[in-house]
Amino acid sequence: MRKRFFEIIESANENDRLSNVYDVFMMVVIIGSLIPLMFKEENLLFFIIDKVALVVFIIDYILRLFTADFKLNRGKLSFLIYPITPMAIIDLLSILPSVSLISNSFRIFRIFRLFRTMRVLRVFKFVRYSKSLRIIIAVLKRQRKPLLTVLVIAVVYILISALVVFNVEPDSFNNYFEAVYWATVSLTTMGYGDISPVTTVGRAITIVSSLFGIAVIALPSGIVTAGFIEEIYKENSTNDEDKPD
Repeated sequence: MRKRFFEIIESANENDRLSNVYDVFMMVVIIGSLIPLMFKEENLLFFIIDKVALVVFIIDYILRLFTADFKLNRGKLSFLIYPITPMAIIDLLSILPSVSLISNSFRIFRIFRLFRTMRVLRVFKFVRYSKSLRIIIAVLKRQRKPLLTVLVIAVVYILISALVVFNVEPDSFNNYFEAVYWATVSLTTMGYGDISPVTTVGRAITIVSSLFGIAVIALPSGIVTAGFIEEIYKENSTNDEDKPD
């Protein structure tokens, strides 16, 4: 019985209908549990949704703990190790905010329910998109060094430009974090306008930051696109070689 529970809630044969139904059910519950977070007001419907989701999450957590030895293969020790595994911690953090004894200020932890979707997304692994995802992951792994370089350049530029503008226009920013926020917005050319320099020097820095941002934002797109094309070419070449003459 425990073995069957494990097959249903964890990765099993993709032809296991009950396991796939469970995955879809959990996906619906997870998405439904996030709906109340989209509204400031609370009502009876949101209360019911939250409590139903809470019960489902608790049952799911108990079942996973109940079958932890099948997952971890550590015997009885598995029941002690499982609660401190990353996904188990995420499960627990997604449950706690719905407990009435917990302050409403911890509502933000319900966002952790988003991470639970990673577990149930396996229901879609047999559809054609899995090939595309595999290619994208391969591209990111292959291009991780240039992408990391661009990220470092962007972070360093943000910190330096924030420091410069914070000292050039101390009256426009309450603290250094606001300057970092401004530098990030300028670098990404979002331009919210909630914080903006008023002096000539400050605006000149903004111009440079925006122009530099265009180049920095374009670099990752070019790197990923080139890697994606290269990966597709390799994939097609492999398929052509595998074809019988």
